[in-house]
Amino acid sequence: MEDILIIDDDVALCELVTEYLEPLGFHVEALHRGDTGAERALEGQHSIVVLDVMLPGVNGFDVLRQIRALSKIPVLMLTARGDDVDRIVGLEIGADDYLPKPFNPRELAARIRAILRRSSSKESPETARIVVGDVEMETGTRLVRRAGNIVDLTAVEYDVLEKLLRGAGRILTREELSKQVLGRSSSPFDRSIDMHISNLRKKLGHRVGESDRIKTVRGTGYVYALTMRTDGE
Repeated sequence: MEDILIIDDDVALCELVTEYLEPLGFHVEALHRGDTGAERALEGQHSIVVLDVMLPGVNGFDVLRQIRALSKIPVLMLTARGDDVDRIVGLEIGADDYLPKPFNPRELAARIRAILRRSSSKESPETARIVVGDVEMETGTRLVRRAGNIVDLTAVEYDVLEKLLRGAGRILTREELSKQVLGRSSSPFDRSIDMHISNLRKKLGHRVGESDRIKTVRGTGYVYALTMRTDGE
């Protein structure tokens, strides 16, 4: 049974979500303030946090900052429908995905399952190495280094980077990345993949040698610079 922490001041919504999710095999705990929610999220007893933006005590963005400073626990942000700024800010800070309100509980369950599938890829006995230029990835331990230094990535950032490295030198479309990493088709105004790419650029550096590390192909997708690539055990 996966433990879910919902931090949302809408008590009725939390009750509705709990009633829907628990028969599906989830255990749900709901808190209604940002400050107490942040403390609880950092106790390490949950598999995922579902976090609203508008909260009393501490807003959702500050809660997310506190969580990301100390934990890699997956976070799904709940945002107001049509508020692109909230979505972009949440993804920049380190949210794994977002879901606009109002939402269908079935869609919430699908998003939660997709995030948990990604984050459940823990250490495995077989570790393959992918090396492209100055970036090295160990797929078993999910460890990433740039120029020998460990780079701290969220689960979704890691998965986006793995797809880019494996496809280095060729275009990966936004739709391809969204389906393979987020588990859903992208919509025309969905900036999720774009923001995760932006975060990777900040963490890995925008350039490698004389090339853009991750080049944007306008209207299509992205290409990771192919300087040298090695796959091996």
